[in-house]
Amino acid sequence: MFDTNSDKFAGALLFFAAAFWGLYWLPLRSLEQAGLSSAWSVAFFNICPLIILVPYILIRRASHTHNLRAVVFIGLMTGIGLSCYATGLVVSSVIRATLLFYLTPVWSTIIGVIWLRERLSLGRLVAIGLGFAGLYFLLSGGDGTSAPLNFGDFLAVLSGIFWGFGAAAIKKWPDTSTMSNAAMQLFVAAVTGMLFALFIFGEQIPDAATLATSFPIAFVASTFVILPSLYAIFWASKRLFPGRVGLLMMSEVLVAILSASLLLPDETLSPWQWIGGGIVLVACVVEILTKDEKTKLPVAPNTRAS
Repeated sequence: MFDTNSDKFAGALLFFAAAFWGLYWLPLRSLEQAGLSSAWSVAFFNICPLIILVPYILIRRASHTHNLRAVVFIGLMTGIGLSCYATGLVVSSVIRATLLFYLTPVWSTIIGVIWLRERLSLGRLVAIGLGFAGLYFLLSGGDGTSAPLNFGDFLAVLSGIFWGFGAAAIKKWPDTSTMSNAAMQLFVAAVTGMLFALFIFGEQIPDAATLATSFPIAFVASTFVILPSLYAIFWASKRLFPGRVGLLMMSEVLVAILSASLLLPDETLSPWQWIGGGIVLVACVVEILTKDEKTKLPVAPNTRAS
């Protein structure tokens, strides 16, 4: 029997839940093969879990009406970030998009210092410097041979910035409902995907037959894999040191790189880009290790996990 209240259980759950997000690109690419265009696949994928989430929240609405302004703000930031990240995975390189998204700790540090008045330590300054150095190598290659910045890369960088604002908002308002945050995030991600499809990519609205063909893939993957893993990440993150959370969630990077390298023959990076990706991950580790972990942060008494 597992002790579900232990840190070991929470850590193992977080590691495997984050690893599933390393396969987030797979159902999106499958939806493309089923006939949905890039941005519409993102929109449709994020709509499906709302079929279950919205009725659940309506039934238990009394516990989901607290601090709605904070929920809306968190949902806007994380939802736009999720849509940008997902679209980047579809229209760009999976490996590059994942590594560029993992600049999030750099943006989170800058946002935390400016908005939350957090202390800017030497370690965090080093992390910021390493993050931007890694970004340079990832996008330029350092030797002039790599492809220039494309729209998918831009979205991946943008996703980390929005996610940084969302993470700061969750830290600022920890008593918001996890389910409400997730529902708002998915709704905003779906709407943002639609806007991308219509106004950025000029894609036509998919027909009913294509949606019907795509529905089993989107519904099963988003509702029974991604949604539970998202909830598990939120649940475990409230019980572990922030630094440990950041390190364990790097399982996403490992799975994304391995799966894309094995399943997508075109997923190749130059040596300089691999160096850039490594520097980005080192920046993440440096930023994580600068956090104070001497005392475990207690869960806020009003935090809603339902």
